Amino acid sequence: MRTFLCSGDPMARVPASEFQREFGRLRGVAHREAVIVTSHGRDDVVLLSAEEYQRLRSLDRRAMHVSDLTDEELAALDNVEFPSEAARYNHEMT
Repeated sequence: MRTFLCSGDPMARVPASEFQREFGRLRGVAHREAVIVTSHGRDDVVLLSAEEYQRLRSLDRRAMHVSDLTDEELAALDNVEFPSEAARYNHEMT
């Protein structure tokens, strides 16, 4: 079965039982496109190439230390006004 994402890129979608039987073939497919494995009709896991996995990992957000910020960025943070709804999370700051 083939599924198309919003971007138009095709993805193979297979039930877990077929994945077990056809692992060798689907491993090859995963080098060209992601393979979604379903369980009981729901998306469960995705098989993709190590190269694609590394590419996606490289796009992860990286945390910054406050010392990495410029004076201008620090000044901008000083002027941030938080919405009143954010007050319900104040207890998480202790």
